[in-house]
Amino acid sequence: MSDANFPVGARAQSSLLALDARTKKRNAAEARFRAYGIGAIAIGLLFLMVLITSIFAKGMGAFQQTFITLNVELSEAKIDKSGTRDLEAIKKITTFGYNPLIDAALAQALTDAAIDNPFSKGKDLRKMLSSSAAADVRDFVIANPDRIGDTVEFHLLASSRVDGYLKGRVSRESLTRDKNLTPAHLDLVDAFYGAGVVSKGFNLPFITGADASESRPEQAGIGVSMLGSLYMMLVVLACALPVGVAASIYLEEFAPQNWFTDLIEVNIANLAAVPSIVFGILGLSVFIQFAHLPQSAPLVGGLVLTLMTLPTIIISTRASLKSVPPSIREAALGVGASKMQTVFHHVLPLAMPGILTGTIIGLAQALGETAPLLLIGMVGYVASNYPSGLVDGFMSPNSAMPAQIYEWAKRADPAYYERAWGGIIILLLFLMCMNIIAIILRRRFERRW
Repeated sequence: MSDANFPVGARAQSSLLALDARTKKRNAAEARFRAYGIGAIAIGLLFLMVLITSIFAKGMGAFQQTFITLNVELSEAKIDKSGTRDLEAIKKITTFGYNPLIDAALAQALTDAAIDNPFSKGKDLRKMLSSSAAADVRDFVIANPDRIGDTVEFHLLASSRVDGYLKGRVSRESLTRDKNLTPAHLDLVDAFYGAGVVSKGFNLPFITGADASESRPEQAGIGVSMLGSLYMMLVVLACALPVGVAASIYLEEFAPQNWFTDLIEVNIANLAAVPSIVFGILGLSVFIQFAHLPQSAPLVGGLVLTLMTLPTIIISTRASLKSVPPSIREAALGVGASKMQTVFHHVLPLAMPGILTGTIIGLAQALGETAPLLLIGMVGYVASNYPSGLVDGFMSPNSAMPAQIYEWAKRADPAYYERAWGGIIILLLFLMCMNIIAIILRRRFERRW
């Protein structure tokens, strides 16, 4: 009877333990696919390393600055001729009145280091210093009028050409067409560097300082722009988070499924793909031209970025709410909880990690936007002063980190280009911190079911 089950001439079956040709071909295809995946990851990591290396190689110079140490005699005959230490009279002495003091200090530094002075005029020797040197000495005198008559040691900023020479950005050949500095100045820089008068140090004012004019790139900092970005992110957080989460809860949990809600969902998805510059045009017409809010203010920038961030927060929040199992809702309703109690006491806490992650990712995206700020005037504004208070921080004109980086990148002096790369490093550190916070919050509020 068993022989009848096998037809005559049937091919003998191979062993299940032996791989046939089709199985070998399938295994080879799977191995190739894994290799393609590993290769894609390796290429992506390679490009990422090249990008990060390039950014840090070009931007780390912004965190170092060249200083010239001078012993400046605060001559009473030049600053306070009356000898009364009247602060109002001292303030009347402009920066031009302090230039002779700096010239004398430079000449004395040459004498102390036994270096010949190739220049007959003090203003030619002063070209090695930043144009802000006299202002720095004047500010010190106004803050410390009791030091008039003393010889005070100052660490003054070197000019951008001197700084670029010590960083390898400026060569002697490039100075043949430069009106600001000559190869003779570089000879003095080399001699001063050997004597310890010229030195390089950490550039803290780049992180804490304000932007400067195009003639003083060595004094430019990103601190005021960082504060402007902080105020904008506070506006985005205060406006986008409650509105976005409330809209998501209503659409996902309470709204009826009809053509109107379908239309809203389609529009939200489309808004998430709209170019950011469109939101800038909207903010220009609504907040500035119609509502007459101050141009270049962080409040306007925050409102524009709120419009841009809302779709991202709504989509991520709805996805988080949808990921909560239906059994949670059914169990809560089954024990007598109302619809609102079910959502706010059970569904929302379980969806909170995803909501917080989506919100922080949306804020990080808004932090790096430049195009909307371009249209409301934050790119062209020179952020040279810190706001005087909280209200002033929201309402007064300011800049933002991406706008400041864009402004530096288009300026002619190579020192600004270096600072643009340094600003990118700070911006990346901000974004990294925000993503780390998102990961920590997700782990902190995550619940298992």
